[in-house]
Amino acid sequence: MSHIFAHWRDSLLSLLNRFEAYRKATPFFLAKAYGFFVALNLGCFWWALVTAYPKKIFGVEGLEIFLMQFPVGLLGGLFDFLSLFITLFIAKRAIKSNNNFAYIGYLSIDLVIAGLATLWLLFVFTISGWFVNLVLSLPETFVDRTNLYNGRVHRAFFNPFAPENIKNIYFGILMGASAMLPTLIHGFHALKAIGRKLGPA
Repeated sequence: MSHIFAHWRDSLLSLLNRFEAYRKATPFFLAKAYGFFVALNLGCFWWALVTAYPKKIFGVEGLEIFLMQFPVGLLGGLFDFLSLFITLFIAKRAIKSNNNFAYIGYLSIDLVIAGLATLWLLFVFTISGWFVNLVLSLPETFVDRTNLYNGRVHRAFFNPFAPENIKNIYFGILMGASAMLPTLIHGFHALKAIGRKLGPA
């Protein structure tokens, strides 16, 4: 087991070193990183819409959806941008930890970040929908928009297999995909370490 953790640490350290080298060699890295996460959130937004609610794009809600993409992309990208540096800090602390339990504990914080991303996603869609309705002079208050998304979450939790709730859950998973990247990366390196241990000598 200790060999697996050693390989895992080495793999993560190598990734961090490559990232730091890329960051130092890239002009305007912060702006480019934020732009990447904004583009990623926009991509997830439209992918989720096209696959889950294609009729809404060309329906009466089309203009509202088009306008919503901007605050969704900017605010979603902001969360991912900030969580990138939190994840880097956590990973560095994990590598410096003295035992494997502490190592796992540090990396598990990324699961908390993924949970916070869900709450942030609800806030983003609430504030984005309210703002767009304000721009379009539609009769909806911030409380109305909050109740709308709270209701969707409540229905999805208590009746997840209803067709409309399945779509909402699918939409939420795609929108939260970017926040899952750190956890997926850690999982990949853990599996890679296990594979090296179980593979041919």
